[in-house]
Amino acid sequence: MSNKKEHSLRPPTAVLTRGFDPALSVGSARPAVFRSSTYVFDTPEAAERAFAIMGGRAQREAGEEVGLIYSRFNHPNAEILEDQIVPLEPGAQAAAVFNSGMAAIMTAILAFAKPGDHIVYTVPLYGGTQHLIHEFLEPFGISGTAVRAGQTEALTTAIAETKNLRVVLLETPANPTLVMADIRRAAEAARAHPDKPLVMVDNTFLGPAFQHPLELGADVVLYSATKYLGGFSDLLGGFALTASPELMRPIKSRRGLFGNILQPDECWMLDSRLPTVRLRMNRASKNAQRIAERLNGHRHIEKIYYPSLFDDPEQIRIYKDQCDYPGAMMSLVLKGGKPAAFAFLRSVQLARNAVSLGGVETLVSHPRSTTHSSVSAEELEIAGVTDGLVRISVGCEDWRDLLADFEQALDKIG
Repeated sequence: MSNKKEHSLRPPTAVLTRGFDPALSVGSARPAVFRSSTYVFDTPEAAERAFAIMGGRAQREAGEEVGLIYSRFNHPNAEILEDQIVPLEPGAQAAAVFNSGMAAIMTAILAFAKPGDHIVYTVPLYGGTQHLIHEFLEPFGISGTAVRAGQTEALTTAIAETKNLRVVLLETPANPTLVMADIRRAAEAARAHPDKPLVMVDNTFLGPAFQHPLELGADVVLYSATKYLGGFSDLLGGFALTASPELMRPIKSRRGLFGNILQPDECWMLDSRLPTVRLRMNRASKNAQRIAERLNGHRHIEKIYYPSLFDDPEQIRIYKDQCDYPGAMMSLVLKGGKPAAFAFLRSVQLARNAVSLGGVETLVSHPRSTTHSSVSAEELEIAGVTDGLVRISVGCEDWRDLLADFEQALDKIG
């Protein structure tokens, strides 16, 4: 889509003006929904050029307008959305939107890794990502080495010693323990490796408002847009953003092959959420910090995982180095294990017992029996995902009401 604005605009302005020309939408002040499966070319030469660029046989010239082809490859709402999210992610030059966060992760990895290659990844990961590694990538011939999140020296050593290394995958903060991996050190180790592996960061928990992996040396940033970017628990989506347009080309090529681009209606919905993502994340983060710090030391809580409560010097260092604010995710480790966790979940009244995160409403869940239930007990123990751990995604309600709800639910544990 046409873009008449300068990229130098600040993000809150660019997200409302970049990538959209009202003249192409009958003068509409905001993008319309373009429901079409195929697009008409002005000339056969234009069709030939569009397919050559889409197939990677040619490169788009600076300022060149290339015709749309078919909605499995691209469509106007996807192009507008991709253009408008770029300024929200510092250091990004290109974006691709997907129909889920898992689609973004799978497509980004398979754009670069092939059978015989190796990946290094931090644990814990979102259960779906770990399932993808064990149940698909490894049988497919892509080997994986797991490193516990927060162990910086072990991570850099694993990167340095792994042969045929193609991807370093970090989820930081880790899901659901909030343990952080050092993006900068991982990127430095990857650059020193003879295979020049790509560093990919799942930034769903803190991005794009509070953590900026591309500025720390990462190559690809991944999102479940279902979470904070969407913000209202009413759509599925995913993003990959890259530090260079060249890195994006193979990702979009794979997306066209797999057919997992986000549909026009959902792109239109998601585009309308981008201008408020920082507002929503700021409110939720302030709520979470107040609640976590007031619950700290509660008689039924063994430990609270939350960045402002880190007591490990290495975690404090990483947090201060790469994060602007602590975010809205926390996990409580309750005394009494699974019975205590289930009693808490049964007793909350304002918070909703549901998986997912990043919505304006507060959600609570028990990862070991839900999102991480497919992960082996041994891996869960190593990663610190215990029976007593409850994950909380704090929303935009009044924090005092949420605190009172959590306190009454904790009181029911006894």
